[in-house]
Amino acid sequence: MSGVTDEPFRLAAHATGAGLVVSEMVASEELVRQRRDMVRRAQGAQGLHPFVMQLAGREAHWMAEGAKLASDMGADIIDINMGCPARQVTGGLSGSALMRNIDHAITLVDATVRNSGVPVTLKMRLGWDEKSLNAPELARRAQAAGVAMITVHGRTRCQFYTGRADWGAIKAVRDAITIPLVANGDCETAADARAMLGACGADAVMIGRGAYGRPWLAGVIANELENGSGQAAPTLAEECEILLNQLTATLALYGDALGNKTFRKHLGWALWRMAQRGLLRASDLAHLRSTLLPETSNAKVRGGLIAAFARAADVREAA
Repeated sequence: MSGVTDEPFRLAAHATGAGLVVSEMVASEELVRQRRDMVRRAQGAQGLHPFVMQLAGREAHWMAEGAKLASDMGADIIDINMGCPARQVTGGLSGSALMRNIDHAITLVDATVRNSGVPVTLKMRLGWDEKSLNAPELARRAQAAGVAMITVHGRTRCQFYTGRADWGAIKAVRDAITIPLVANGDCETAADARAMLGACGADAVMIGRGAYGRPWLAGVIANELENGSGQAAPTLAEECEILLNQLTATLALYGDALGNKTFRKHLGWALWRMAQRGLLRASDLAHLRSTLLPETSNAKVRGGLIAAFARAADVREAA
């Protein structure tokens, strides 16, 4: 979710009922060295609590220093990333590559727990590949090292995002630990969430790619699972308002030019979601994507987004 769950996106998700939101992956060494983009990724303690900062790294020293700094920056929880499958991350022996050497991975957990001053959680996959489904062992040892919660994505690293997440395979982790377990992978509806929880016995579900273009999804699913725990599905007008607020916050965080580029993917996903629901014809979607996504005038982007939702509302009314 790097490049997606920035502060504006998390604020939108939190405001619409998400129970817990997690920062983009923050490289521990680069954060300590005060690289500008990593410092920006680590922002959020002023407007959002609990503030969960996700750290990544491959050396215990930098994870320890990163944990100290994250605590100083106001993190309420530090999440360790051992699940990212991206080649640029695993190539640097971070993310899910750490599941290839659990002894080394636990040194990073130890360093983070000892130096954080706040609860530490851990995100992982089922294993590196089908021959090394070692999530239960890593989870058990992480719990012994002081980790407070485990999240498991129901795929191996080598699967990336192909096929379907194996929710049942997460149950082996449930059987190995007593701390809270969160299941992740391919959850897009309340029915999915119920099936995930039933298949693996997890305590909660995590929404990832399903929230592309709809930061309100986690709150909607929560509310459908337990009325009052999240928020009801927004109307089209409310969806538009949420996205406009996200655009405003994105421009404030990044500046007009970079903010425009950063918001494009969110805008593209929002338009695609409308087409998925039959609220935009394929020709309308293609036209909007070709005209709005390259648009550098933020006023025109805002106006185009409003117009797209107005068109979708007309389609829904006509139906």
